[in-house]
Amino acid sequence: MAGTASVAGEVFVDALPYFDQGYDAAGVREAAAALVEEETRRYRPTKNYLSYLITPDFSTFETEIMRNEFERLAARQPMDLLSMKRYELPAPSAGQKNDITAWQECVNNSMAQLEHQAVRIENLELMSQYGTNAWKVYNEKQIQDLNWQRKNDQLAGGAKLRELESNWVSLVSKNYEIERAIVQLENEVAQLRQQQGDENKENIRQDF
Repeated sequence: MAGTASVAGEVFVDALPYFDQGYDAAGVREAAAALVEEETRRYRPTKNYLSYLITPDFSTFETEIMRNEFERLAARQPMDLLSMKRYELPAPSAGQKNDITAWQECVNNSMAQLEHQAVRIENLELMSQYGTNAWKVYNEKQIQDLNWQRKNDQLAGGAKLRELESNWVSLVSKNYEIERAIVQLENEVAQLRQQQGDENKENIRQDF
């Protein structure tokens, strides 16, 4: 069964849910609720309840782009508009209307833009079809592995606890048997001493 232990003001939960039995027994839920209520009464959070932690360095993982963006937000400056220049399909200038090379460059640019957009659409379709599912499968596997590891650890710990409990019962039984033997020997010694004392008294009476 689960329990709690308090060490230096910290509460450690002592529970092996994969090994412990009796959670459905009468009164267990009420006992757990009483423990929670008792801990709630003892716990008095304050505004500085995390003061014992090291002051975090929030800039550790900031990149140059992130720092610039944070500075922009702090200065309350507007966000730069998204540049669409790379997606433009300009025609040749007025002086190059009859230049085949200029038109060829425009066509090549158009084909490159079209292919780029087609690849983006394909990537989005692949992400929509496999991305979330792959992430879910990965998470489920991680959760399953963690649960299996937790279960194996608890079952191994439970087996060790059962072994230690069996040894404890055996030692207690042996101690009880030893105590009984000691009491019996003490009684026998007392009886022998009493018999010896009676014999000594009888011998003294015969001498007189």
